[in-house]
Amino acid sequence: MDEKSGPEKGLKKEEGKMAEKPKPQQEELKKEESKMPEEIKSGLGTATISDEVVGAIAGLAASEVRGVAGMSEGMVDGIARIISRSQIGKGVKVEVGKKEAALDLAIVVDYGPVIPNVVKDIQENIKNRVETITGLKVVEVNVRVDGIKMPEEEKALPSKRVK
Repeated sequence: MDEKSGPEKGLKKEEGKMAEKPKPQQEELKKEESKMPEEIKSGLGTATISDEVVGAIAGLAASEVRGVAGMSEGMVDGIARIISRSQIGKGVKVEVGKKEAALDLAIVVDYGPVIPNVVKDIQENIKNRVETITGLKVVEVNVRVDGIKMPEEEKALPSKRVK
């Protein structure tokens, strides 16, 4: 690609036609646009879907899967803390573009079910729910298993010594 001089300075020749060099400001705007939530246009105006909404949908979708004990808040002293249902979206990191979404989430699984199967079911359910509810195409669902919830031991009733 040859750089032109004179009045066309700053332009690149690209396959027989002139193309403007992207300015640093334009590149920044494009980066910002890719971080913006999906915009929905209608005759009355526009609406956007925030990362938080997509995260909440994904968190709820994950919690619907058999074998999921809950969303993980992360590891604290080697123990995974489960997020309360009212804050379920906090266990999900979301990147929403104009038409696509990528999600990362951390979970705690129940003891028993096969973990790879649980993870696959989570990925499929999140993809299905987010795409159906928001219209965004889900391109990636990454799941990190932070912990396992052990079954609660049955409380043994104290036996009476005498009848």
